[in-house]
Amino acid sequence: MKRALLMIVTALVASVVLAPPTTASTVDACTYPADILNLSNWKETLPIGGDGSPTEIKQPRLDTYAIAPWFRVNSTCDGVRFRAAVDGVTTSGSSYPRSELREMTGGGSSNASWSSTSGTHTMTVDLAFTHRPNDKPHVVGAQIHDSGDDVTVFRLEGNSLYVTNGDDTHYKLVTSYPIGTRFTAKYVVSGGKTKVYYNGTLQTTISRSYSGAYFKTGAYTQANCTNSAPCDSTNYGEVTVYGVTVSHS
Repeated sequence: MKRALLMIVTALVASVVLAPPTTASTVDACTYPADILNLSNWKETLPIGGDGSPTEIKQPRLDTYAIAPWFRVNSTCDGVRFRAAVDGVTTSGSSYPRSELREMTGGGSSNASWSSTSGTHTMTVDLAFTHRPNDKPHVVGAQIHDSGDDVTVFRLEGNSLYVTNGDDTHYKLVTSYPIGTRFTAKYVVSGGKTKVYYNGTLQTTISRSYSGAYFKTGAYTQANCTNSAPCDSTNYGEVTVYGVTVSHS
């Protein structure tokens, strides 16, 4: 009897010693988007809040913030999901909803604002378009904005992936984009020229001087309740960002 009891106790001890580390540490490691992306110089604009005044999350709150389904880590703990439904709250300057990071400075205390003619400004984003809205299936995943408007964006329009020069000129990157496919978008701005790279290859150069500029990434859904149905949270654009880096020199 004593021998059998000793064997049971020994087996229990061994199972505790040999068991893998608790999964709690894994869960804790990806609770917040800031656990995956360095968000020290960003703020997040959400598609929720009051009319014309969407909720903004700034540092230091951003480091411990997530909200499903608009801004959260993905199930594999290697990316951040940004979602904006067609019925989402929009900023005063746009009729489209966004769940999007806006570049900041000073540890998130001030809006970034730089010039295309002074210094070198680079953003590299590892991202994937993971959902399109109905009827008008357009979503922006990365962009440069100046003091007045978009300078250039990476935009999925149905199955075609474009980079734009303002609102009018489109440069097609991919004719048939498989939803969920990761790619690298990169901007390098210097001397009045904006070089645009797709998966490490230079695609086009935009010759344009602008100021008050800043980088953005996330999901900027280019559809709303006037052109896409149903008008509810089941109809949305979504982008997963796996990494983003910004440098200025």
